[in-house]
Amino acid sequence: MSVQIEAFFDPATFTYSYVVADPRQGVCAIIDSVLDYDAAAGRISHAGADRLIAYVRERGLTPEWLLETHAHADHLSAAAYLQAQLGGRIAIGAGITQVQRTFARLFNCAAEMATDGSQFDRLLADGDVLPLGDLQLHVLHTPGHTPGCVSYRVEDAVFVGDTLFMPDYGTARCDFPGGDAHQLYRSIRRLYALPDSTRLFMCHDYKAPGRETFRFETTVGEQRRHNVHLHDGVDEQSFVAMRQARDASLNMPVLILPAIQMNMRAGHRPPAESNGVHYLKIPLDQL
Repeated sequence: MSVQIEAFFDPATFTYSYVVADPRQGVCAIIDSVLDYDAAAGRISHAGADRLIAYVRERGLTPEWLLETHAHADHLSAAAYLQAQLGGRIAIGAGITQVQRTFARLFNCAAEMATDGSQFDRLLADGDVLPLGDLQLHVLHTPGHTPGCVSYRVEDAVFVGDTLFMPDYGTARCDFPGGDAHQLYRSIRRLYALPDSTRLFMCHDYKAPGRETFRFETTVGEQRRHNVHLHDGVDEQSFVAMRQARDASLNMPVLILPAIQMNMRAGHRPPAESNGVHYLKIPLDQL
């Protein structure tokens, strides 16, 4: 096995980012990076991203890909910052265009923002294969949480974004625009069709009640046997009823409004206004 995986945890947003490397060829991909954001002050900083940069540089790696599993609603992407520091191509699922169209209307920015995904270097479709040294990253379209969600498989490892959490915590919410619990069920079943020994890497962990430590890695077999929302024997109708009832009780993520504005632009800020200041909008009474 030649793939090398290093996880980085952001405690403010409970997010895991990953450096996935072919050390023999000296190349890597960075998956789901995080930009630090102080919501009270509207201030962006880079401590978390700088940890990734330091790790990559210390090991003499060259990033070829800066990958997003989807347009995150709970943290700001550091992809644009990492690209400026390290290079690499920013890629996301082609469904980002649906997300852009929806939120360009919400933020009233369609006049100044393209909704064709051109902010990203590559839009990914199901079945695409990305070269990474002697490795290959296989793209799986796994919608449900958002229409553009993708997972990345390399050797025996799959990075599932928000599609799944650790087995004792369950599955992703589906009440964002374009989300669909039926699609999520089918996406998870697709992942469950992989060999039981396949390693699954989470984008988040919130420590289920009774568990004292954060975890980011599980297996297909563990999920199929023990996922509290969707284990073997749970049919689609039952899952959808559970998921929809649970989603109706959830609050919106704290950072959804600032995060989406950055993340649908590949981690770039909205254009500066006439005074030279960049603004993130807060639409009232819309979510």
